[in-house]
Amino acid sequence: MWFNICLHRNRHARIRKFFTGRRQRDMELSFTRTNGEIDTLIDTLMEKVGTIHHPALIREMIISALKSGLESSYPADLKLLNNTMKEMRYTTNVFAPYRTSRKVTIFGSARTEPQEPIYQTCIRFSRKLADKGYMIITGGGPGIMQAGNEGAGSDRSFAVNIRLPFEQKPNPVMLQNPRLINYKYFFNRKVAFVKESNAIAVFPGGFGTLDEAMEVFTLIQTGKTSPKPLVLIDDSDGYWDRWFDFVTSCILGKGFISAEDFSIFTITRDEDEAIRVIEEFYRNYHSLRFFEERLVIRLNKELTREQIEELENEFPELRQPGTRISCCPPLPEEADEPDLLKLPRISLQFDHQHYGLLVAFIRKINMF
Repeated sequence: MWFNICLHRNRHARIRKFFTGRRQRDMELSFTRTNGEIDTLIDTLMEKVGTIHHPALIREMIISALKSGLESSYPADLKLLNNTMKEMRYTTNVFAPYRTSRKVTIFGSARTEPQEPIYQTCIRFSRKLADKGYMIITGGGPGIMQAGNEGAGSDRSFAVNIRLPFEQKPNPVMLQNPRLINYKYFFNRKVAFVKESNAIAVFPGGFGTLDEAMEVFTLIQTGKTSPKPLVLIDDSDGYWDRWFDFVTSCILGKGFISAEDFSIFTITRDEDEAIRVIEEFYRNYHSLRFFEERLVIRLNKELTREQIEELENEFPELRQPGTRISCCPPLPEEADEPDLLKLPRISLQFDHQHYGLLVAFIRKINMF
């Protein structure tokens, strides 16, 4: 018996020694080019594949994958990383050919029936947007999502569908569409909704709709997505009016948000007004980029010195103390967007706090 116990202990000691030796031989990979032969092998791999765009970024992705394999032995973690990467790669591939097309994301209940007035409002809304050259992104399911795709038509629609055991099968408008994407993870789907859109329209809905809408509020309020028009399209029962009462009395009333955050959204029952809000947001404003503390705003037409002074006087909170708003040429860092280099620009040292005011600032620019 004592012999068996010693044999058992020796066997475990040898196994521990084997795996300890393996861990000791594992490389400490770095994102800097200090990995010797591994960096050379990655370079060779990319050369073998063909034309790799932005190889420095792709190299970091490969390093990340290798580091994950070294650091995690739990299959579920690795599956999450793997599936996330695959879903986001496919999302980029589907949307890439339509990069220059303006897109509006529509949120709303999967349980809205075709005979309901708000369903018909959504059809008219998306049809009018499509007639103006916009494309529509929905969740691809029934209800308001189907109304959005139905109004725009299959050729002007995207569907970012989530795989669920109920409610969320692709609607018949998008069932065979090459712009239908089926997601396993909600968070990847949410990225597609916001990242690829130029505006968000939210119709009445349940927990899922409110979750999607509140995330957009948060992303704009915190500057984690670029400013964009957010329109809450109400029904005859005042769904969003009652929500607004709650926000005003409870959330603003308790100081959980600021009054400037009301600049982030517009409530309307009129689909034509909702479309005007979207179109006017891009009347002169085109896009923006941050470079640390410096904010560069691209415009469709140049501002005069008097108009810039009016902006400075009306929105002093946006600027770091002692700084000014000025016209500027494209920065060297903007060379990766060559199609935008001809646009006029203004820049300011942004305080990274008043994102609600930044939306109001953009609306003021559009009035010139």
